[in-house]
Amino acid sequence: MSSSTGNRLQTGVQVLDHELVEEMAVSLGAAGRSAEEAVSALDGLPESGELREKLLKQAAEAVYAYFIQRELCGLKRHDEVIRDMGIPRMVLARLGAR
Repeated sequence: MSSSTGNRLQTGVQVLDHELVEEMAVSLGAAGRSAEEAVSALDGLPESGELREKLLKQAAEAVYAYFIQRELCGLKRHDEVIRDMGIPRMVLARLGAR
C-alpha cells in the first residue's frame, strides 16, 4: 500500500469519525430536548389523575431514552442532569430495570 493510499484511508476514517460524532451530538441534543419537554409538561398538574399518570409515563420514557443516549456517548453519570432538569422522583422511580 502506498503512502498516498494510507493517507486517503486515514482521511476517510477521520471524516467518518467526525460524522459519527456529529450524529451523536444531534441525537443527544434531541433526546435532551424531548426529556426536558416531557418533564416540563408535569409542572402545575394535580398530584394524581389520569392525565398526570400518562404524562409521568411519557416523561419516564423520554428521560430513559436520554439517559441511554448519554451512556452511548460515554456520559455515565446523570446526577447533574437530574438536578439541572429538575427531574421529579416520581419520574426517576419509574426508570427501574426494564
